[in-house]
Amino acid sequence: MGDANQDEDPLSFQDSRRLPGPNRWFSTPAVVLTALPPAASVDTVVQAWADRVRALCAALHWPDPQPHAHRHGSTAILAFAAPEDLLFTATEVNEWAWERSADEHALLTAIGMHTVQPAGPQAAGVAEVFRARARSEHTAPLARLRVAARQRGVPVFEDDDTVSLGAGSGSRSWPRAALPLAMDLPWAALHDVPTLLVTGSNGKTTTTRLLAAFARAAGITAGSCSTEGVVVAGQTLQAGDYAGPAGARAVLRHPAVQLAVLETARGGILRRGLAVRRADAALVTNVSADHLGEYGVATLEDIAHAKLVVARAVADSGTLVLNGADPVLMAVAAATPHVQALAHTGAAARLALFARDHGHPALAAHRAAGGSTCGAHGGRLVVHQSGRTQDLGELAAMPLTLGGAASYNVDNIAAAVLMARAVGLPHQAITQTLAHFGSRAADNPGRLERWPHRGATVLIDYAHNPGGLAQLLGVARALQPRRLGLLLGQAGNRDDAAIAALAHTAGAFAPDLVVIKELPGMLRGRALGDVPALLRAALVSSGLDADQVVDHADELTAARALLDWSRLGDVVVLPVHTAAVRGALAQAFAAASSSGFGGSKG
Repeated sequence: MGDANQDEDPLSFQDSRRLPGPNRWFSTPAVVLTALPPAASVDTVVQAWADRVRALCAALHWPDPQPHAHRHGSTAILAFAAPEDLLFTATEVNEWAWERSADEHALLTAIGMHTVQPAGPQAAGVAEVFRARARSEHTAPLARLRVAARQRGVPVFEDDDTVSLGAGSGSRSWPRAALPLAMDLPWAALHDVPTLLVTGSNGKTTTTRLLAAFARAAGITAGSCSTEGVVVAGQTLQAGDYAGPAGARAVLRHPAVQLAVLETARGGILRRGLAVRRADAALVTNVSADHLGEYGVATLEDIAHAKLVVARAVADSGTLVLNGADPVLMAVAAATPHVQALAHTGAAARLALFARDHGHPALAAHRAAGGSTCGAHGGRLVVHQSGRTQDLGELAAMPLTLGGAASYNVDNIAAAVLMARAVGLPHQAITQTLAHFGSRAADNPGRLERWPHRGATVLIDYAHNPGGLAQLLGVARALQPRRLGLLLGQAGNRDDAAIAALAHTAGAFAPDLVVIKELPGMLRGRALGDVPALLRAALVSSGLDADQVVDHADELTAARALLDWSRLGDVVVLPVHTAAVRGALAQAFAAASSSGFGGSKG
């Protein structure tokens, strides 16, 4: 029953999942179920579910489950804390408690009663059934290893096949079916490595790559995972989206890694919780309205709550880094107990704030309280720490800022600096890296790549939500183009309003031509043509003429059509979704540059 998807019964549930790591509701492992309650009596049925969870967990001699319900549209998200070695059994407890409560409600409604009776003692045999399931799930050798490792401060990482003790250069791994005895382990060789978590709506991958570059400049072997892949010592080991727990484990199990930088996406947090329980520093870059409607996330505040889960993993001596200029993020952080507990333990030193303007009121107040800050002041990057302000150089000279046009990268740079300082990376390694990082496409592929083409400037980026697209188009307009061309598309898992919002964002920058791309591999349940039709309608409603909007059946064809349209002085903006298309374009641009056509790369 665990990790199930059920749609047939209107009083059943959509999914049931394990959360092995810190999650939105708890710092400990938990289970969560997305229920479909009857609208008229949702509170009554949810209360019956909570009573049953408490009663059954007590009968099983489990710790207090602290059942928590969160309403999300027509669904209810039902979570409770559960023993880490019994999570499959716990999902079944969750499902049983919900379905028993829902069935009882349906029966009482059918006979004209409308009050679910409080859950009393469990029916004879129910607790024993779950005790038997728990006994079959419990693995005594693994439980003993967990205890022994945590007594020694050694982290444990698990998946369905493999168990690892220690991290990076201090790790060893074994098949789950062939675990060693604790007495036979080389405990002196097992240890943790400095670990950084990077989350947020935009800027995660750039910041992750910049942090790994800081480490390399300091002579430290960095491992990182992101939406682009798993990279160790600058070499890509696995390409693809690895911004979830699987990517984190791949980094943390690599024997060469001395520092781990883990991009931590919203989806992984909500589906499985964090991959780690301890981090030296954690960052939330910003929050933007994206992926609304998934996993109980309905509002921008919900996104902030999901991103701030990383604060649960920050170590006692660690640092949480936040965007002080993001009003929603800061408001949610101020009202979130586990964030405030961190900020108030060890005074302001455990919380660091960044913003483009180092004089921002939130940063000024934080400095006055003894906290660390970083941002722009007089065209230069400055960092304030331990009562001292230090100059890190002219921002316009840092390639990531594109001469100051990419002002949003000031945020990413400032955030990375605070993270690097939190783990003691040297000043020289930071400043040397900032002086050159971003000057080559290989530094930050797929993020603000700049290429010449027939006298036009081409910008390639991932920009997949309104916030990211607005930043990218702001850069394009700062380049003062003769004409502005834009490639536009979206995956089908966004709702109609989110797709329209992306197009309205594009329309606000008055492009001369928009080429809409179909993404056949990202329909996510929609029919061909649905997303392009929504984009076209929103673009026209934003003021574009119908003949300024062109459709193409795939991403590469659409991009090539826009490039064929471009002329001297134009700026062409290509937000590319797929790595294969991005690679094909970059290869073509590089070949043209090396052969003398198209000019040199900007």
